[in-house]
Amino acid sequence: MSKLLAALIASLFASMAMAQASAPAMSKDVQKAESKAEKADAKAANSEAKADTKADEKVNKAEAKASKKKTEAHNDAMKDKSKAQAKVDKADPEDKAKQQAKAEKTAADANADEAKADVKADTKVSKTKAEAHKDKAKAAIKTEKTKAEGQADVDKAAAKGQ
Repeated sequence: MSKLLAALIASLFASMAMAQASAPAMSKDVQKAESKAEKADAKAANSEAKADTKADEKVNKAEAKASKKKTEAHNDAMKDKSKAQAKVDKADPEDKAKQQAKAEKTAADANADEAKADVKADTKVSKTKAEAHKDKAKAAIKTEKTKAEGQADVDKAAAKGQ
C-alpha cells in the first residue's frame, strides 16, 4: 500500500514539474507591452478617479447653492407674510376684513414665489447631477478603452513572439 501511495505522489510531483517546465517564458516584447499597458491602466484609473471627484464636487456645490436659494425664498415669503399680517393687526376695525383679504393674497403670492424658487433650485441640482453622471460615465468608458487597447497590444506582442 505504501509503495502505491509513494508511486502516486511521485507521479504527481513529476506531472507538476513537467507542467511548470513546459510553460513558455515571456518574450521581451510581451513584457514591454504588459508594462506599458499597466502604466496606461494606472494613469487611466487615476484620471477616472479625478473626474469622479470633480463631478461629486460639482453636485455638492449645486446642492449647497440650491439649499441657500430655498432658504432665501422661504425667508422672503415669511417676511412678506409677516408684513401683511402686521398691516392687518394695525388696521382699523372697519378696514380689517379688507386688510385680511390683502394679507391672504400676499401670503398666497409669497407661497407661490417660494415654490417657484424651490422648483428652479431642484431643477438646477437635477441637471448638475445628470451632467456629473455623464462625466463619470465618460471617464469610465475612457478607462475601459485604455485597458482594452493595452490588452490588445499585449496580445499582439505575444502573437508576434510565437
